[in-house]
Amino acid sequence: MSPTNKTQCRVAIAGFQQESVTFIERQTTLEEFRIVETSGQALIDEYRSTNMGIGGMIETCEREDAEIIPLFFTTGGAAGPTSDEAYDHYVERLVEDLRSADRLDGVLLDLHGAMATPTRLDADREILERVRAAIGPDVPIMVALDYHANLDEKTIAAANAVFGYHFSPHTDMDSTGRRAAECLFRTLRGEITPVCVLAKPNVMVPSIFSATDIEPLRSMVLDSIAAGERSEEYLDVSIFAGFSYADVPNCGFSVVVVADRDRSAALDVANHFSERIWSQREALNHRELVHSVESGIRVAKQLVMEGKRPIVLLEHADRMNDSTYVLREVLGQRLRRTAVPYLWDPEAAAAAVAAGVGATVRLKVGGKSNERAGGPVELEGKVVHAKPVSYRGTGPVGTGCMVELGDTAVVDTGSAMVSLTSISAYALDDDCLTQFGRALEEFDYVVLRSKTHFRAFFEPRAAAILIIDTPDWGPADLCTLPYKNVPLDLVYPFAEAKA
Repeated sequence: MSPTNKTQCRVAIAGFQQESVTFIERQTTLEEFRIVETSGQALIDEYRSTNMGIGGMIETCEREDAEIIPLFFTTGGAAGPTSDEAYDHYVERLVEDLRSADRLDGVLLDLHGAMATPTRLDADREILERVRAAIGPDVPIMVALDYHANLDEKTIAAANAVFGYHFSPHTDMDSTGRRAAECLFRTLRGEITPVCVLAKPNVMVPSIFSATDIEPLRSMVLDSIAAGERSEEYLDVSIFAGFSYADVPNCGFSVVVVADRDRSAALDVANHFSERIWSQREALNHRELVHSVESGIRVAKQLVMEGKRPIVLLEHADRMNDSTYVLREVLGQRLRRTAVPYLWDPEAAAAAVAAGVGATVRLKVGGKSNERAGGPVELEGKVVHAKPVSYRGTGPVGTGCMVELGDTAVVDTGSAMVSLTSISAYALDDDCLTQFGRALEEFDYVVLRSKTHFRAFFEPRAAAILIIDTPDWGPADLCTLPYKNVPLDLVYPFAEAKA
């Protein structure tokens, strides 16, 4: 397994990610993954120095003077489940690429951990199992996973070690990739023999409450990082919040600990943090922070009257970037100086782009992805932008990564500025305004659809963030969702709601 000092390490790097909302019938297609796919040398050039797990892996491999075997990277974002066609295509390609490699000393994978397909409830597990079968038992596999991964022991059994983002917003994706890669090289040098254990507290929370700057989660995460820093031996602790909008048996929090040889000690640490999560299960749900559409806008208007601006109206339950509950109220009340960035509607975007800059359009926009998205809203205004948009992100999440919006139109209604995109994307920072020649300071209200990532940029700049709950597929009350695969008799909040 260990290369000689005179032999350059050969390390394969690949990534295949998606956060799958299994309740949504619309699947994420092969074509959608292909739009953002990067492979070969272009993968290294594209993701070097970015805040992505694969970026940290590339940086570490180059620092270690390893030969990188770049396979491919693609992501389906957070959307309806990955189609079986897309999954089969990429996993078979990954397996074939690994089998055809002349010699491999290690494999680094940048996965998500909450991918599902119509026929697979633990798709990431199958990826790891098939990679292990392709390369044999002796080549180490290290994996970077999203903080919202749904895991159990079987999910990660085929990997030598697993590392998760510590924070949400995910400002540490690149450092997570470095942690995985550094563990690989220490393993190859014979400095450590990693063991990886998992504990599960049987607790689920909505994504909006998984932000790691909110107590008591903040202290748990910081303490888990400190546990590794204090240890005299190699120790890495990852707290995963899970992704509650995937109806899968291993949904919810998990704790993964990687240690050098001592499985018993690693399990003690994992159990400690798992028990702590369970003991704080009620405090992790902040229902007091949630508004209805009506009360949220009422509070927002009062704050603006008091001179406090801008106000973020967070339509957090939106899972496809096209929910219209807040937009309908914003337009109905003619809420002035309002930005509504990145409403996903390819049909409406195409119509507005075709009309051209300067045209007045009347469109039915948004609410088309599924029955809970709120239905289309009539939008009338002047087209002030009409062309394809792509750029490199400048904010603290996804720094340096390409953002592709496809054909994009901005419609000014006289009170609200609404941008319509052909490719679904979250507005995480003020790129969603500056790309169109506008600035955050120009607006009293900004309607966002992110869950936690927006906080890294907007929290220090917004006068208030108002969480607005709607009936879309990402609600604050998980008990309203029709789960079939989650073991409801064992998992909080369902078990206690039935008691």
